[in-house]
Amino acid sequence: MLRLPIRKSLDKAHCLYKKNGMCVNLCYVKKPVLVTLPAQPTGIAMEHSLHKRLKAIYCGENAKIEVPHGNYRIDVVDHDGLLVEIQHGSLSAIKPKCIDLLASERMKVVKPIIRKKELVKLDCKGGKIVSRRKSPKSGNWLSAFEEMVYFTGVFPHSNLIMEFILVDIREIRYPGHGRRRRKRESDFEVQDLELVEIVDQISLRKSTDLFQWLPFESIPRVFDTGELASCLGEDRSEAQRIAYCLREMGAIRPVGKRGNANLYERPNRRRKSKGSQNSRKRKNIA
Repeated sequence: MLRLPIRKSLDKAHCLYKKNGMCVNLCYVKKPVLVTLPAQPTGIAMEHSLHKRLKAIYCGENAKIEVPHGNYRIDVVDHDGLLVEIQHGSLSAIKPKCIDLLASERMKVVKPIIRKKELVKLDCKGGKIVSRRKSPKSGNWLSAFEEMVYFTGVFPHSNLIMEFILVDIREIRYPGHGRRRRKRESDFEVQDLELVEIVDQISLRKSTDLFQWLPFESIPRVFDTGELASCLGEDRSEAQRIAYCLREMGAIRPVGKRGNANLYERPNRRRKSKGSQNSRKRKNIA
């Protein structure tokens, strides 16, 4: 139960207290009172089909799903005690959790990168299909650096395996505003996310594995972000984000400046880890 103290400043005031989606109308309070609200049950957030499907894929023989572990709940614990955390959202959300667990446990963080998305529009929640179309947005392996920016303080770690999977998904949506303050006619809410196909998979165990996403031999031994952008065919801001991840994770090192541009040195050659050599064996497992 949640007990809320109401002060004298609310005397003869008409106010609305909102907490955890529950509203209590407080009218003309003359003395301090305690208002008791029922506690919100935990674990009520709807789990998308995408997350359920990936848990089933990574749950091998004798593995367990949704296992309490101290103050946390782990998506999958395999037969060897490896903790598997599947994160469709931003990696920043699980950063404190991973830092805490990696001090004593082995972990695998699975991060889907969306390549293609099919948008399915319903007339209402749980209603009939109105239209289908492909999303104009698309992703590739370079999109993974947008997430690795938030994981620079976690990866690499001797107890951590990062597994990125390139996926095609289906997003089912219906008209709605959700919790938006500013409402528009084009607003929508997502009813479900469905896995269509796992296109590719890459595992990272050490910092140099990050070069699996880059044209390693095309990058000069000493380079700046302008040269990196040219090699990737991306704009310089994207190259700066990639260089930041590589530098903070120890894959490259700063070696000076050329004018105002920072110079970085990459390794002479990329050594493939055991994990990266076997990273592409599980294509199209959905």
